[in-house]
Amino acid sequence: MQTPLAYIAKRWTPSPKTLRRAALAPVVMSVVIIVTGGAVRLTGSGLGCDTWPKCTDDSLFATPEQGIHGAIEFGNRMLTYVLSAAVGWAIVAARSTKPWRRGLTRLGWAQFWVVMSNAVLGGITVWAGLNPWTVAGHFLAANALLTVATVTWIRAGEGDRAPRPRVPLPVRRLSWALTGAAGLLIAAGTVVTGSGKHAGDSSDVPRMPFDWVDTAHVHAALAWLVCVLAVAAWLALRIVDAPDDTRARARELICVLVAQGAVGYVQFFTDVPEVLVGAHMLGSSLMWIAVLRLALSLRERPLAAPGAPAAPDAALTAA
Repeated sequence: MQTPLAYIAKRWTPSPKTLRRAALAPVVMSVVIIVTGGAVRLTGSGLGCDTWPKCTDDSLFATPEQGIHGAIEFGNRMLTYVLSAAVGWAIVAARSTKPWRRGLTRLGWAQFWVVMSNAVLGGITVWAGLNPWTVAGHFLAANALLTVATVTWIRAGEGDRAPRPRVPLPVRRLSWALTGAAGLLIAAGTVVTGSGKHAGDSSDVPRMPFDWVDTAHVHAALAWLVCVLAVAAWLALRIVDAPDDTRARARELICVLVAQGAVGYVQFFTDVPEVLVGAHMLGSSLMWIAVLRLALSLRERPLAAPGAPAAPDAALTAA
């Protein structure tokens, strides 16, 4: 008996362009859900729905009594279904590719399970009354999804052979340091948020026990470290005469960092207005995508020759 995925795969073969578009859809929706999740918090709508998975004890949907805050929170919950549909399309496209790319399919399913677990974590966040630690975990889980989605998108344009380095090991190690620093920067941002002014609800929501200004200074120091590492990576890639596309990834990252830094400093000195905080969250997602694209561009997985069987997925963990 065939599974639904096997049934579809038997009757449909996506083109490489379709596969890439399907893999890109969860990346786009991950960014959208991060930004709209921020909008829920910034509009004070975090508890617009009283409970989870229903919006109230008696209604699955937002009620007129909950007003605009209920509509905003419920609307963000509905976007989870759009995100799930995008992930589902990526899974179907990966499964239907000929020959079957098992590694790509597994990455698609990894996205599915991250979405499901983060939905539960979102519910726990509501039950906990927007506890800042669960809010931070919810945001980091969204970035975990963005990570897997971005890797899937990049892998969709590659082959399944073992990765082959394109630059010397010291340069790759520099990119690993850059990726780690960027991850710490994002994590530090959740502490700034958790101790800051935008609690997500108009009621008295507890904050993390840190001074907001001090956490912002730590966050800024990490941002400067990421900038220094990004410039060092760009210079190193020029010195080793790296491929043009790899150097382009480094330039793109520096441009994103400059824009993100400008937004960050302006919002700090203008009492963190909601619009700029939302823009900063968007910039955070774009920065992380740029960091991952740079790191993954330092190796290549050649496409198989037309008609050749797909290589085994033993090197999947090296994606």
